[in-house]
Amino acid sequence: MKWRLVALVAALLVAGCGEQQEETYQPTFSARVPYAPEEYIVGIYPLHNPKRLIELYGPIVDSLNAGIPKVHFRLEASRSYEDFEKKLFSGHFDFAMSNPYQAVRSIKHGYHVFAKMGNDELYRGILLVRKDSGIRKVADVKGKKISYSAPTALAGTMMPQRYLQTHGIDVKRDVDNVYVGSPESSIMNVLLGHVSVGATWIVPWKLFVRENPEMAGQLEVRWQTKPLPNNAWVVRDDIPAMRVQEVAKVLVGLGKTAGGRGMVENLGIFRFEFASNETYGPVQQYLKVFSETVRHIEY
Repeated sequence: MKWRLVALVAALLVAGCGEQQEETYQPTFSARVPYAPEEYIVGIYPLHNPKRLIELYGPIVDSLNAGIPKVHFRLEASRSYEDFEKKLFSGHFDFAMSNPYQAVRSIKHGYHVFAKMGNDELYRGILLVRKDSGIRKVADVKGKKISYSAPTALAGTMMPQRYLQTHGIDVKRDVDNVYVGSPESSIMNVLLGHVSVGATWIVPWKLFVRENPEMAGQLEVRWQTKPLPNNAWVVRDDIPAMRVQEVAKVLVGLGKTAGGRGMVENLGIFRFEFASNETYGPVQQYLKVFSETVRHIEY
């Protein structure tokens, strides 16, 4: 299928991990299907590096195409958080899966929430260290370098930063914050010793442990945050309600078949579920407190 070709191209273009990869990688997208009467662009925020994201979410978009045959859905990756947010806030995407922070902001740019990832207990930030690091208490982090995926990552950046702030670390003065482009890059930076602490969230860490047990065995989760509502599916306000309902039905229905469950479990969760703007009220409040006490953000 088309997404497999995209994944192959991405595999040839992407090497290594870190900030440089995220800046230089240029995703290749499927061409518009000429016979489709309607085409919808589906954006997925960079919760993984582009190659990995296409491998995981290509089958999800294939399921939308199979389940809603009269239209065509085209997966579009983004090379960075900034690139994704520029597209989202300009109305480029028809449908998008965003982190909760991006979802809250997208409401002001003509979108609304219609579904989400389930398993909210997994949407929490974690702080990883090497087992031989000697870091035992939060105070040991002072003066150290910490990696994160991006400034606008909620679970992988903001939540760990607020955790440190509420435990005596001024994240703007006491540590060296390094933004490396993706959760995988953050994990690898601490593994390779480029930073003392790597911030990410539970889902990419679980996937890393499953696929790289020997490397993961050199690391440990030193601290974790409380959870918030998981990643959101948003849709532009001008998309017909009937189409939105069809997409939501396919996504939620994936958890009810053996093949669909396999796709969803590959993402590190067990289901998608229906949701609305009101689902993210706790996130709105969290962002307000974060902006007032940690560092200023738009929300």
